[in-house]
Amino acid sequence: MNLSNGRIWPYAIGASIIIVFGFCVTTVLVTSKADIQMHDAYMTSYQDADANANELIESRINFDKKYILKYKTEKLSEDGCDIKYSLTTLDGQPIKDAKMILAISRPEIDIYNKKIENPSFEENMYVFKGVKFPKTGAWNLLLKAEVGDDSRFYDIKTDTRINKDRSIKEATTY
Repeated sequence: MNLSNGRIWPYAIGASIIIVFGFCVTTVLVTSKADIQMHDAYMTSYQDADANANELIESRINFDKKYILKYKTEKLSEDGCDIKYSLTTLDGQPIKDAKMILAISRPEIDIYNKKIENPSFEENMYVFKGVKFPKTGAWNLLLKAEVGDDSRFYDIKTDTRINKDRSIKEATTY
């Protein structure tokens, strides 16, 4: 078989297609086995958050028109601490009947994730008592506060190594 008179191109094109197809299959197989962590934006999947984005934004706007939510914890400790939030009306009156859920997670891995519900209401603050962090270091605190039909997500990036003299990282809110 003499390939020098132009018949090599069909073989080269066929081989290239087979190689590209092989790379595609290999990519799918390797990535399907990878340890990819899903992020819970708004304590739900990306698909649900995307599908309900307008409702979530509208609820946040309505919440912010009526209430002020603040993170009040002075110090985090992996051995156990109380995580505190205050929720007031715009004129400073405490809200006593809000529903709150706190999600605690590490930035890179989800094996330490946990949700805590039903905080106690003490001294005009919502208190999640005795929260323990399995490891020292950086943590995400995502709070969902609901008052009636209005809800708000409040995300804090913090660290158990921060002492009382240093300020907690500025909150990122959704």
